[in-house]
Order: sequence, then structure tokens, then C-alpha cells
Amino acid sequence: MARTLKTYQTSLGFFDLAIAAPSMKAALEAWGADSNLFHQGAARESDDTDVIGPAMAKPGVVLRRPVGTNRPFSEHAELPTDLGGGGPTKAASKLKGPKAKKLSSRPVDKAAERKAALAFEKEQKRRQLEQAKEETARQKDRERRQQAVDKAQAALDKAEQEHAKRAATIQAEVEALEKRSQAEQARWDRERERLEATLRRARG
Repeated sequence: MARTLKTYQTSLGFFDLAIAAPSMKAALEAWGADSNLFHQGAARESDDTDVIGPAMAKPGVVLRRPVGTNRPFSEHAELPTDLGGGGPTKAASKLKGPKAKKLSSRPVDKAAERKAALAFEKEQKRRQLEQAKEETARQKDRERRQQAVDKAQAALDKAEQEHAKRAATIQAEVEALEKRSQAEQARWDRERERLEATLRRARG
């Protein structure tokens, strides 16, 4: 059963944000907030008809407008042109100050409410599907990188093994040459002693 939607509003960065969602938790998730903005007093349920109208027309879609302005909310808002000056912004004053525009006392349109709730669920599923696709793409990218790392590591390991094998062969050859050199030196020492002895006897 579709849940009743409410309109929530906050200010993040350069924009005021609004969304029609079934709960504060759903609004925070859609905004990508990493803390509870409602408990911090930085977000609230809106009763401004200028906010509720556009939000209910696109349930589950995060709408924006330049912070500190009274421009209409939309999916693609331009950055505010006036970022200077001190003091609280109009948006901040709006969140903390008295409620400006109240909802009219007209009866609730149950059919429209159900339609908006269903539209929110549809948008939520679309967003979840998009997030799943993005996560799948990130996973594939991680797998490609890991394959490249594994391939490079395997090549390095193979090269190190080949080097160790060649180095061991060369070391064996060096040791063999050293033995031959020592054997030759010993032979020469004996031969020289014999020849020197022969020379001494000849000189008599």
C-alpha cells in the first residue's frame, strides 16, 4: 500500500532542496545527507504551497533552487548569482522563522495523494535501479583493475623467478671458475717449485 507523502525542505551548499517523500528518513536518503538534518534544525517539513506544489508534482525527485532566493523549485536549478554578504540567508530565515504560507483548508484529494505516493515509489525504484547500475559499473571497474594488478603481479613474479634462476646459474659458474682458478694456482705452485729446484741444481 502506498504511503502518504509529505514535503520536506532543507538547504545544502548553494541550493535549497525540496522533496515529496513518505518520511524524513526517505528525504535524507534522497538528499544524500550523512547526518540527521532534521534533528540539527537544518531541515523541516514544509507547509509552503510554493514548495509543496512542485514537490508533489514530482514525488521522490530532489528539486532545487538557488539558496536564499524565492525562485520556483526545479530539477535543474542554476547556481545563485549573489553569494556575498553576511547574515542569514532568506532560506535559513525561512526555515527558522515563522511559517509564511499555510496550506489551505480545502479537503485532501485522496486520489491525488495516492497517485503522488505511487509516483514517489516509482521514482524511488528508478533511483535504486540507477544506483544498482552504478554499483555494477563500479564493481566491473574494480574487477578490471584487479585483473590488471593480478596480471602485472604475475609478470613480476615470473620475471623474479627467471632472474633468480639465471643468477643461480651464474653463481654456480662463478664458483666453478673459482675452483678451477684455485686448482690452476695449486698446479702452478707445484710446477714452479719443481722448475725452481731444477734451476738451482743446474746452477750447482
